[in-house]
Amino acid sequence: MSEIILINKPFRVLSQFTDREQTSRGPRKTLADYLSAPGFRVAGRLDYDSEGLLLLTNDGVLQQRIANPRHKQWKTYWVQIEGAVNNEILGQLMKGVELKDGPTQPCKATAISEPALWSRDPPVRYRRNVPDSWIEMSLREGRNRQIRRMTAAVGFPTLRLVRRAIGPWQLDTLRPGEHRRLTL
Repeated sequence: MSEIILINKPFRVLSQFTDREQTSRGPRKTLADYLSAPGFRVAGRLDYDSEGLLLLTNDGVLQQRIANPRHKQWKTYWVQIEGAVNNEILGQLMKGVELKDGPTQPCKATAISEPALWSRDPPVRYRRNVPDSWIEMSLREGRNRQIRRMTAAVGFPTLRLVRRAIGPWQLDTLRPGEHRRLTL
């Protein structure tokens, strides 16, 4: 029987159960600090400094269907950027931007109001003279740090990145570190 675990991965937590590297500050937090899930594997990654929905499953075929970009699962993110977003920037993101490893595929990008999120520790830096904006972005690719690189390429660095959905699965009311198990 296939099962899936939805977890709200907190900021500065690895998307794995062990940390093979030691930092000068000691070991980093991992998924093992929030749940025990023998036999489950992460279906896709979420950067150490990104937050939000992460899926785990005990079914290898399902893991590939979720994680592999050729299966075209939409992944949706709330992105706080430095600067005031405008239609020109949204248009550039939607048609795709040129990165060092080649052009990105078209994506969906919409300006949104600041979502009702939990506070982050440490908080996002605040600069009185520099506005920030929020965008909802959806894409089917999964390159390393892709959204951060895309927003930087159009001149708007990412300040905070929260994944809210992967395909039909949504973050909903899960708080950071909380998880929910589903049987498929």
